[in-house]
Amino acid sequence: MNVNAARFLEDLHALRAFGASGVGKGVVRPAFTNADVAARRWLMQRFADAGLRVQVDAMGNVFGLAEGPSLLMGSHSDSQPEGGWLDGALGVIAALEVARASREAGGPAVSVVSFQDEEGRFGGLTGSSVWSGYTPLGTVDRVKDHSGLSLREARRAVADMVTGDVDAGQFTGFVELHIEQGLTLDAADEQIGVVSQIVGTREIPITFTGQQNHAGTTQMHLRRDAFQGLGAFNALLNDRMRNVVTPTTVWTIGHVTLHPNASSIVPGKVSFSMQWRDGDADRLRRMERIVRETAVEVAEARGLEVTFGPMWELEPVEMDAALRSALAKSAESVAPGRWREMPSGALHDATNVARLMPVAMLFVPSIGGISHAFEEDTDEDDLVAGLHVLAGAVARLG
Repeated sequence: MNVNAARFLEDLHALRAFGASGVGKGVVRPAFTNADVAARRWLMQRFADAGLRVQVDAMGNVFGLAEGPSLLMGSHSDSQPEGGWLDGALGVIAALEVARASREAGGPAVSVVSFQDEEGRFGGLTGSSVWSGYTPLGTVDRVKDHSGLSLREARRAVADMVTGDVDAGQFTGFVELHIEQGLTLDAADEQIGVVSQIVGTREIPITFTGQQNHAGTTQMHLRRDAFQGLGAFNALLNDRMRNVVTPTTVWTIGHVTLHPNASSIVPGKVSFSMQWRDGDADRLRRMERIVRETAVEVAEARGLEVTFGPMWELEPVEMDAALRSALAKSAESVAPGRWREMPSGALHDATNVARLMPVAMLFVPSIGGISHAFEEDTDEDDLVAGLHVLAGAVARLG
């Protein structure tokens, strides 16, 4: 099997043109936007040109299917609202090139997928979550994005592309190539990361409700300031996590909404997302107790009410030993002494696909560790190295 690096890079740059930001190599291609739909139509044609049978399910997941049992490879092609050109796209185009090269050489059967809404416009890893059976489509259809548009309404943009469900039983496993989205490989001047595990994640929406009031006449000791509650929660949380977490554990307060968000009004309500990630399921549970207990304590001390929304959770996932071994042997062949085994702190579609079949992942470096930004980039030599490792692993598995 001889992959064509020039063809691979040409396709990767062609995909970047859909939603190109005009700033560096950045893209703006969120799920179900015009740029995303156009990119998926382009991928459908590229899959067909490669001799793959194109199938699109109700979520807009785009498959290029080989005949008979096959190894499934790919990632996603949607982007963050301000994203980079490689996040997800690399895995889809590399899979396409390996599938094409393997077919040309009479090698192992390889199918390709571009999952929809991995970046979470309507939740998180949405397309693979529905495909894997983890989340019913009817449930996630009711989810709305930050503008108030529901997934059900957004899916109308791909309705004419849909051909039907894709049976996971035809696949022998799943391999996903991705940029690292961190600094480990780049800082060590290494080319390849063979993923050992994808961390688990928990996320809870939390709301503190106090008393909206006049900012000039309400004395400080009389205030029930919701934002002050958030500040106190953050400070206490960092202290209380100290004896539970490890250096690789992370937690984030994000998507903060302050009401009424005016300079002369004491805030009456603040809603925010509380997310934490770790590779140990027991530690995730202990962190959940700390989050909930700290929020309740802050609310009681400051005269606030606290409410918790439903928790979104994904368990840690170990990579399949056989697939991982094939990637490791191929990595040593392509980049001797310049690869490592490492966990993934970012979530990926492989987490959901693991419910259906063995999975493995491969990383290439992110320059400066930057991702989810227009500045995201990887040296093209490293992109090609990742392609060759992927192809070598498929040959070994075949």
